[in-house]
Amino acid sequence: MEFPHFLRIEREGGGGSRHYVVHTNDPKFSMELLPDATAPDKIGKGIIKRVCVPNSWAGDYARYAKFIAAAQDFFGKSFGDPVTKAETVSAEPRRFQK
Repeated sequence: MEFPHFLRIEREGGGGSRHYVVHTNDPKFSMELLPDATAPDKIGKGIIKRVCVPNSWAGDYARYAKFIAAAQDFFGKSFGDPVTKAETVSAEPRRFQK
């Protein structure tokens, strides 16, 4: 599964690291997650600590449940081995390439 509109941010602080997943396209929202220490890989899909959604979403849980599930999947997969940019670029020619 591809996650083109998700971004994971990790911030180091006095109490340890904090992890955020941001959905950059509409609908925009952010989540703070903690790695799941009981998971076999010590990360899992993450434990949701905080969800920040637009006011227009208030009470419409069915609307953003699929986005929250996708954000958790992205969180777990974002800790995988990094890939080179060449592996992520499509087979089509690049715009400025000769």
